[in-house]
Amino acid sequence: MITTLGFDVYGTLLDTNGVVVTLSTMIGNQATAFARTWREKQLEYSFRRGLMRHYDSFSVCIRQALDFTCSLYQTPLDEAQRTLLLKTYRTLPPFPDVIPGLRQLQSENFRIYAFSNGSADTVEKLLEHAGLLDSFLGIISVEDIRSFKPDPAVYAHFLRKTGATGGNAWLISSNPFDVIGACSTGMHAMWVRRSPEAIFDPWGIEPTLTVPSLANMAFQIQEFEKRRQMLS
Repeated sequence: MITTLGFDVYGTLLDTNGVVVTLSTMIGNQATAFARTWREKQLEYSFRRGLMRHYDSFSVCIRQALDFTCSLYQTPLDEAQRTLLLKTYRTLPPFPDVIPGLRQLQSENFRIYAFSNGSADTVEKLLEHAGLLDSFLGIISVEDIRSFKPDPAVYAHFLRKTGATGGNAWLISSNPFDVIGACSTGMHAMWVRRSPEAIFDPWGIEPTLTVPSLANMAFQIQEFEKRRQMLS
C-alpha cells in the first residue's frame, strides 16, 4: 500500500518568520513579537471564519491580521510598507531541511501533496518561488470547500481528492491544531516540532509521530508502518 502524505505549507515547509528581516527595517526590535502576533491572528481569523461559515481566502486573513497587528503595536505603517510585507509573505523561504527531506521521500515513492489553508494559486506561487513545486503531485486547498483547518470536512476533502484512506494517509504539520484535526478524522499525523520550546496542546490526542525536522522522515514512517503490520 502506497503511503500518501499531505504537507502543511505555512510554518511547516515555509518559514513564516521570513518576514522578520523586512519588519525589522520598519519597526526595529519589535519585529519578532510583531511577526508572532501577526501569525497567531491569521490563524485565529481562519478559525473564526470556518466556524461562522463566513469564508474568505487565507490571503484576506493575512491582510486583515496585519491591519489588526499594526493597531495593536501602534505602528502606523504606510500603504507601501504594508504592501511590501504582504509581498514578502508570498515569497517565504523554505526551512533548510525541506528540500533534502522531500527528495528523500520522493526517492522512497511516497505520494506527496501540499495541503494548505492557502488558495491553490497562492500556494503554487509560494512553492514555485521556494523551489519546491516539483516535489508534489498536486496542491489540495481548503478553498474548494470554503472552510479552513481544523474543520473535519477539510481532511475528508484531502482524502477524497487524493484517493487515500485514513489508514494510509499522513498529515505532516508543525501546527498542533492541524495535527489534532487530522488525528480526529482518522488520519495519521506527524508533528514537526521545529523548536524545543514548542508545546503540543494537552487535549489527550497525541501525534502519531513527533520529529524535529523533515530529516529521516521517510525512515520513521516506514518503521512505524512495519510495527503496525507486525501487530495487525
